[in-house]
Amino acid sequence: MSPLHTLSPHIPGRRQWLAAALPAVGAGMALAALGPVALAAAPQSTPVELWKDPQCGCCQDWVEHMQAQGFVFTVHPTGNAAVRARLGLPSQLGSCHTALVGGYLIEGHVPAADVRRLLQQKPQALGLAVPGMPVGSPGMDGPVYGNRRDPYDVLLVARDGSTRVFSSYHGKPRA
Repeated sequence: MSPLHTLSPHIPGRRQWLAAALPAVGAGMALAALGPVALAAAPQSTPVELWKDPQCGCCQDWVEHMQAQGFVFTVHPTGNAAVRARLGLPSQLGSCHTALVGGYLIEGHVPAADVRRLLQQKPQALGLAVPGMPVGSPGMDGPVYGNRRDPYDVLLVARDGSTRVFSSYHGKPRA
């Protein structure tokens, strides 16, 4: 059994994820009845459970980035160190928030497109991580950063803690 299924009762199991997803399936069926144009225009609702520091503004900015791409959140403003440790993510891969989506861990400012790609490809992995808080990543890209975009990698984290690059973002100089 994977670490994602042996956690405390506060972290949902498969049945809880399915229960959260069923309303989205029903909504999708209703949209399908309207025709392919309505179905194509509607974002896919995907439940996400997030642990973050209650004072962190960039975490909320990341949530808004993800919500714009159809992700639906349950937020626990209790910090993320304990859940990150229970899930088995090495501390050097840590960031300011930790999420679970589709049975995968998402650590830090991972772009929504990478999360969607992970969910489509379904690799044998713990999840994705963007260590630290790179400027220019989703949630760290507001006007306060003066259009700065630093290069960063999204890492695919194996269950043994090893990593490989899943996506690279090369950044751009200040405008």
